[in-house]
Amino acid sequence: MTTLATPTARDRRRWARYLVDERAEARVYRELASRRTGEERDILLALAEAEGRHEQHWIDLLGEQPQRLPHPGVGTRMLSWMARRFGSIFVLALAQNAEARSPYADEPYATAAMAADERVHHEVVRGLAARGRRRLSGTFRAAVFGANDGLVSNLALVMGVGATGVAPSFVLFSGIAGLLAGALSMGAGEFVSVRSQRELLEATEESDFADAALPHLDLDANELALVYRTRGMDPDAALTKAREVVTAAQSGTAPAAAAPGKSAHDVVGSAWGASISSFLFFASGAIIPVLPWIFGMSGLGAVVLALVLVGIALMATGAMVGLLSGASPLKRGLRQLAIGFGAAAITYVLGLLFGVSAA
Repeated sequence: MTTLATPTARDRRRWARYLVDERAEARVYRELASRRTGEERDILLALAEAEGRHEQHWIDLLGEQPQRLPHPGVGTRMLSWMARRFGSIFVLALAQNAEARSPYADEPYATAAMAADERVHHEVVRGLAARGRRRLSGTFRAAVFGANDGLVSNLALVMGVGATGVAPSFVLFSGIAGLLAGALSMGAGEFVSVRSQRELLEATEESDFADAALPHLDLDANELALVYRTRGMDPDAALTKAREVVTAAQSGTAPAAAAPGKSAHDVVGSAWGASISSFLFFASGAIIPVLPWIFGMSGLGAVVLALVLVGIALMATGAMVGLLSGASPLKRGLRQLAIGFGAAAITYVLGLLFGVSAA
């Protein structure tokens, strides 16, 4: 083991920072645990206990808890604030990012076990966040992406129409028409997509169509084993299972029911729910670029205000997607902004060209 140099005042300040961050992270996990039950609660409390061990490590190095401690980092304080008020999937996604940025791998005064803990914590929090993401899929996915599509498509539409030099009333009419057409299209498309996916899942589920024939099968020569092989069993296991089921059926005993699991339908979501939320959120996004014209503005002022409003909304939806995917909210927000403004720029240039040619 490498002998460490005598710690400096700078080292001690860094330890104090680690101490308060560990304490704040433990508080976040306890706040989240207070809103959970069962296994998730136990997992979160175990994470808080582990952070407490790390906190004690820095207290031991310092000799005692300093009388004055620094404030936790901005990210840790935001996590704690969100945990107290929301306790949602967004907090877990932020905690996942925080665990991934642990400095202990390069910290000479942190133990190898502490660095390993932080890596494992990242995976644990990622698993908890994945559960939340599955619960939010379906309707929530349609809502978020519906709003984003409404923002981008209607901004591009009003920018393109406005660039041709037509009257403000025509720009407003085009924006409202684009809102209704897009929202109806999104709602109908989402309904068909989710309903079709549910029907495909139903077609792949196990069937009881042949159950009535089970007592009449030959115990040693029956095709039931082939059914189990189509479901992924190897030949020997399928044959053993088939004999067990046929024996039970011939003796009048119902085959043992499989343990209930999470239906794939729960992950896909409701077709009507996805359709309605997609319609409403597309409309809520598509109305934003039209707001300046609704309130009587025109010309460059309306264009600039529309770009500002849509830019804020694009950053917000991009950041939300980034949080849910465990990625950087800022990067995802900037990506959404670039895509939206890029589409608007293309249609604006085309509108200018059409306006010139029409003149």
